[in-house]
Amino acid sequence: DAPGAIELPPLAGRVEFRDVWLSYRGGEPVLKGITMTIEPGQMIALVGQTGAGKTSIAGLLARFYDATAGQVLVDGYSIRAVAQRSLRRQMGIVPQDPFLFAATIADNIRYGRPEASDEEVREAARLANLDEFVRSLPDGYDTVIQEGGVNLSVGQRQLICIARAILARPRILILDEATSSVDTVTELLIQDALNRLLADRTALVIAHRLSTVRHADLICVMQGGRIAERGTHEELLAAGGIYWELYQRQFVIP
Repeated sequence: DAPGAIELPPLAGRVEFRDVWLSYRGGEPVLKGITMTIEPGQMIALVGQTGAGKTSIAGLLARFYDATAGQVLVDGYSIRAVAQRSLRRQMGIVPQDPFLFAATIADNIRYGRPEASDEEVREAARLANLDEFVRSLPDGYDTVIQEGGVNLSVGQRQLICIARAILARPRILILDEATSSVDTVTELLIQDALNRLLADRTALVIAHRLSTVRHADLICVMQGGRIAERGTHEELLAAGGIYWELYQRQFVIP
């Protein structure tokens, strides 16, 4: 934390990037002049080729590292000026490769809010489409997960992480394409759970499958560390640019 860092009050969820640049250890910039605003309750998707800067933007918002230049703000507060714990307490992250602890399923869900009751844990699991699976196990919510969740499928691990985020009640969500490594049936379960999680929350979504962000309020197309295009799904397709090319590669059979 910076000296004199303040506790962040309860957030509405407005996020701003103001001319943000980022270099790792003095190297070439990986982000170059990023400017965008996410209003409370909006979902903004970041798309683009690997290495375009999508994950770096998400990492800056979570303050895993600081911008080289420019500002990142939440509800008008520079995230450098607030206590990191007070920022992350109001933020949920669902990564592409979820991590679970060597503990029970209930404890893994409760990780985001340790004081939550058993009933709240079960309700979060139900909303995440996880409750039926957990109740089918001999030890139910007391089932012990091995380190990293190696005794569960990728989809089951992802649903536990979604339940964890639901229980934590964050105002801001960072999602790194949660459905990219699962089968079609599990993808539908995860997408349904994510729709519940996203309701009325500000969300920054790193998207690999364009089908998952068709209804985003704004899609930003990253290229070479910059936002090369921005607009809705329909606007970007009509423009016939980078997004249109990405869409053709994913959905149009030659």
